[in-house]
Amino acid sequence: MHLRSLFLPIAATSRRDLAERLGQLLVGLFLYGVALGLMVRGGIGVAPWDVLALGVSGSTGLGYGLVTVLVSILVLILWIPLRQRVGLGTLLNALLIGPSADLTLALVPAPPSVWIGAPMFVAGLVLLAFATGLYIAADFGPGPRDGLMTGLVRRTGWRVWIVRTLIEGSVLLVGLLLGGPVGVGTVLFAFGVGPLVGLFLPWCTRLREVRSRQLAAL
Repeated sequence: MHLRSLFLPIAATSRRDLAERLGQLLVGLFLYGVALGLMVRGGIGVAPWDVLALGVSGSTGLGYGLVTVLVSILVLILWIPLRQRVGLGTLLNALLIGPSADLTLALVPAPPSVWIGAPMFVAGLVLLAFATGLYIAADFGPGPRDGLMTGLVRRTGWRVWIVRTLIEGSVLLVGLLLGGPVGVGTVLFAFGVGPLVGLFLPWCTRLREVRSRQLAAL
């Protein structure tokens, strides 16, 4: 496979469109990390991948953000036999979300009670769904975890829900065995993230498409 064929092409209607989409990508990834930090600070459980990251962090002493980056890099390595093509957004996703989450954890103190922690988690979940819509609508390629799922679906022919369940179930189990926090927030994430992304993603995509057409006409 040629090196060039490993990467997704970058298309834009104009230089300004490219610049705006890149800015949208960076804002989306930064907010995604902020959202993760808020959910961790909520203290009522986290998403499966974060159960794993926090479990590894607690077992090794490495920071949560660093572990998040290392897990993303490991997932990207798993892309190789799947022949998944990497986008600019894929690489920035792997490298930027962890530091953004660590910055949030450094600035936001742990809540004194669950009555503050639970709303903090919910706010993080809503923000994560919005951030997901922003960075996906920028159209610079999927995140490492999403790409792993779609690559396995393509290679196995299995349904998306089966592959996603197997991946996240395995990640959750390993994270739980390592001492990662599982709680009501984990359940809220499992049932809430899909509908929320389904709300924000079409809206962000429509706005981006309209804006790109406007810039193409300038």
